Amino acid sequence: MFHGTITKELTSHEEWSHYNENIVEDQKDFVFVKYNGLHLKSMENLQSCISLRVCIFSNNFVTDIQPLQGCKKLIKLDLHGNQIKTLPDRTFWNGLKNLKLLYLHDNGFAKLKNICVLSGCVNLVGLTMFDCPVSLKKGYRHVLVNSIWPLKALDHHVISDEEIIQNWHLPERFKTFSQSLFFNICPAPIKGTTYEDEIKNIKHIISRINEILAHNSPVLIIQRWIRGFIVRKHLSPYFTRKRHHDRMIRVLETKLICIGRNNEDKFLEDIFLIKPESNIKGKVAHWKQMRYSPDDFKYSTEYRKHISCLSYELKTKDIAGNSKQPRHHIQKGLEGCVCSFHDA
Repeated sequence: MFHGTITKELTSHEEWSHYNENIVEDQKDFVFVKYNGLHLKSMENLQSCISLRVCIFSNNFVTDIQPLQGCKKLIKLDLHGNQIKTLPDRTFWNGLKNLKLLYLHDNGFAKLKNICVLSGCVNLVGLTMFDCPVSLKKGYRHVLVNSIWPLKALDHHVISDEEIIQNWHLPERFKTFSQSLFFNICPAPIKGTTYEDEIKNIKHIISRINEILAHNSPVLIIQRWIRGFIVRKHLSPYFTRKRHHDRMIRVLETKLICIGRNNEDKFLEDIFLIKPESNIKGKVAHWKQMRYSPDDFKYSTEYRKHISCLSYELKTKDIAGNSKQPRHHIQKGLEGCVCSFHDA
């Protein structure tokens, strides 16, 4: 570091020029600059900051912002509380294609025509110009809203549909300056903020503006409904096809359940080894609990044959084992009852 008074001989020295070159090279990599309340009059030291993304140069005595022409990657530019009276031409703002937030309140702008050059900012989302002489003019807000097309928030309120569509009278919730559209897009600066904090703050502000518009803009609400209807209409064939598939499965299950009474006992006996004397309702309920998918239907014939063979073997064994003993033991006193039951 050099200390003391800087003379002409010192600034022309070789070491001094090397020092200046290093500073310029370092400034090319700057992405965040914060000069707040330092009473600066010029922004010439920012000419070489070509990578600058967030610039806070508020509460100073700046009158010309032309040196920022080379900072084409700016996302946020805070110039409030200065002495700026005129803005650069449209070419200057056309180069700032990434600029989303611009704070110009508490300056000396007086002409609406000069402010309209901001229409060159193709991605500008939020703008502040309150506490400027131009904000007191009639039609100030209407002119800016309809000149800067991508703008979504001006000063302390999100732009309503009533300001964009002429002679459209909306309910209180959607009117201009309504409480539902209020949002402070320029919160008070916090000391010690880093570049990451500023980027998070920018994302939060833009996200909040979009959220307010989504719930308080009739145009966006109608568009959301229409998009939902179109999506459902395009996807309806897939849903109807699925319902048809489910209905076909239910029909197949019903057909399998509704078997003739004559063949029902035999069929259920072969499949589930159920005796014909069992209750029919119980058999149907048991069948409903063991539903088969359409993929298993092709194996049903083989399965029935296999079960039939097993049931036949079991019946043969039962007959062979029980042939030596009488099948029913009827007591003498109940013989008449049994006979009457069979007669009935």
